[in-house]
Amino acid sequence: QVQLVESGGGMVQAGDSLRLSCAASGGTFSNYDMGWFRQAPGKEREFVGRISVRGSYTYYTDSVKGRFTISRDNAKNTMYLQMNSLKAEDTAVYYCAARHTVGVKYDYWGQGTQVTVSS
Repeated sequence: QVQLVESGGGMVQAGDSLRLSCAASGGTFSNYDMGWFRQAPGKEREFVGRISVRGSYTYYTDSVKGRFTISRDNAKNTMYLQMNSLKAEDTAVYYCAARHTVGVKYDYWGQGTQVTVSS
């Protein structure tokens, strides 16, 4: 069973950049398909993007395409979310998640890290 810990959140201004990290432990990180999600106040949790086990494939929700980039370093058991040109509407708690198999629900979740973007 893998444990996930997010870090790197904070308060920034619109247009700034931020990089989140998701550190994994307790499992074979390279076996997991990984994803990022976020939840804004009063809203449902939404999918941000995902990365395949070797990092060769990524997919993003439309609202972050061209601004966010997901990467992973399997040697460091860590996934990243590089967020550029941040907007106020990106304000949310960001979660990383892991699953064994593509196409099924994510099995493991981190505790989340807050990102606040002021306009």
